Amino acid sequence: MKKVLVAVALLLSVSSFSGVFAAEANVDSVAICCVQATQDEYTNIEISDVPDVVKAAIEKAYPGQTIKSAAVAEKEGVKTYKLVLASTEGTESTVIFNDKGEEIK
Repeated sequence: MKKVLVAVALLLSVSSFSGVFAAEANVDSVAICCVQATQDEYTNIEISDVPDVVKAAIEKAYPGQTIKSAAVAEKEGVKTYKLVLASTEGTESTVIFNDKGEEIK
């Protein structure tokens, strides 16, 4: 009889752990989904639509680099610009500026 009780207890403990692992897998899936959603909030725009104050700030902070592509996002009335800069050597970097020409790090 003791062997039967030990076997039942063992089965119950193993099944409860599998529920915990399944719950952890679902949490990871939700977190990945949310991270992807926040990255897609920028909308591509023409480089000519980037404000002059932002262009001037880029020329000052990143001399010799040109804007290769631009995107904009607006949150709580504040616009931020995500810009891909290209150097003369061919390397690219991504920077983010607000609509006042201040770099966001």
